[in-house]
Amino acid sequence: MNEICKNCQNTITENFCGNCGQKKFKRIDKKYVFDEIQYLALHTSKGFFYSIKKILRNPGKTAKEFIDGNRVNHYKPILLALVLGGLTSFISFNIMHSDQVVTDLYSDQFEMIKTDDRMKNFMANYMKIFSSYYSFILLSTIPFFSLAGYWAFKKWRYNYFESIILNTYLYIYYTLIGLIITPLNYLGVKFNFSPMILPSISLLATPFLLYWFYKGTNPEKHSSEIIVNLLKFYLFLALIFIIIYLLLIISVVIYVVLTKL
Repeated sequence: MNEICKNCQNTITENFCGNCGQKKFKRIDKKYVFDEIQYLALHTSKGFFYSIKKILRNPGKTAKEFIDGNRVNHYKPILLALVLGGLTSFISFNIMHSDQVVTDLYSDQFEMIKTDDRMKNFMANYMKIFSSYYSFILLSTIPFFSLAGYWAFKKWRYNYFESIILNTYLYIYYTLIGLIITPLNYLGVKFNFSPMILPSISLLATPFLLYWFYKGTNPEKHSSEIIVNLLKFYLFLALIFIIIYLLLIISVVIYVVLTKL
């Protein structure tokens, strides 16, 4: 017996609507729920863990494969970035309590330099928010990093949106390393090591990571060309953030002037 599609009102003659692709109506029962769980588990493990393994081995090569069209087995990079960002924030905030660790660390430093209470509270809250949502703050900078990368590596013929995908993969790799570092950092604090040691090492390693990443995207390119492009990347990135900073200052000044009128 033919049915009417619940989505577009077209007549369904097979298992799917020929107009919109909606499945033939089936009442939700135990089998439906188990099938959904099974699909979710298999689909997630296939794409999610496959992508993570490939990214950890060679993020640049993985990004290049995805851009070139080899996508069937990969988890979508932007979705993967959001999932890992949420996971990192959850572990950092709810399990490792990094916000409290950072607050305690800077409270001690503020006491040493005799910072006034208002500034102390402001900086403590700032560092608490920054440490708790660092992964999402970093995620929000991807459009700016991508613009700098697009300008710096323009001769490689990546468009801006491909540059976004490249930088998303770079962010994913950085986040995965962060997931490894966070527990080590937590243990270090327990043994009275500064929580800034591992993040500082990670920051210092960033230029080498960028070189390895872009070498992975184009292994035929000479090292000298990659290094020159990376220098241009840092220059463009600095220029972008200087412009943003100036615009913020101008906005604040305009706001203050308008509120006084």
